[in-house]
Amino acid sequence: MNKKNPDTERVSNYDHLEKMNTFELLSNINKEDQTIPGIVKKQITNIEKLVNVIVPKIDAGGRLFYIGAGTSGRLGVLDASECPPTFGVSPGIVIGLIAGGDKALRDAVENAEDDTKQAWNDLQEHDLSKKDVVVGIAASGTTPYVIGGIQDSRKRGIITGCITCSSGSPLAEASEYPIEVVTGPEFVTGSTRMKAGTAQKLVLNMISTSVMIKLGRVKGNKMVDMQLSNVKLVGRGIRMIMEELGVEEEEAGKLLKEHGSVRAVLKHTQDKK
Repeated sequence: MNKKNPDTERVSNYDHLEKMNTFELLSNINKEDQTIPGIVKKQITNIEKLVNVIVPKIDAGGRLFYIGAGTSGRLGVLDASECPPTFGVSPGIVIGLIAGGDKALRDAVENAEDDTKQAWNDLQEHDLSKKDVVVGIAASGTTPYVIGGIQDSRKRGIITGCITCSSGSPLAEASEYPIEVVTGPEFVTGSTRMKAGTAQKLVLNMISTSVMIKLGRVKGNKMVDMQLSNVKLVGRGIRMIMEELGVEEEEAGKLLKEHGSVRAVLKHTQDKK
């Protein structure tokens, strides 16, 4: 295994943080954050490669799994949990797994990320197969839980990818489709919930959104399959229908209530023509 220290452990470019006033702290954090979009941009080609293998797998009945620990695991679970309400897909299509289980979403679970076999055990609970894709998320690229899960998946012919914030990491080496967003030293040394977490969130947004668009879950620029789970989303759906069909608010509301989704309304209207 690669023994070099992860890029995410490099010493901060700033010192004596406790002596900075509030404005200085905020300005310097923001200065560091502004570097992230450019770093992510350099990886678009690699993100594209991963998206282009995920789409046909899901289209053929497969699933996308994210595996991670700590902040990385929480970001994967977050991205997966937002796909059903945003795009109307089943909760079983994009699945986020975190070392230590759901308890770890709120509280640190001691030593959970150090078990190289637990990720595979967690994946097996979902009957993982060659129809699926597994993406490991680890800022350092050295997390045993994630590396083990990727290695075990790949041995069994399952497509694997990763999102890491260190160059030349063991995780990238283990993955078929590595994405390395090398974010450099954190403002607070080693605090990867900061720049590394921001970069991972941006990449996850790009992956899931692009995949869902390519699977037909967006029409024009609208979330036509979103779940109408609250007043705000119902109002958004009504406005979409008003814009698409040129009808008044009352009529749009009736159509949405009758058919249950924006897509169903548009399909019904098209079928009548």
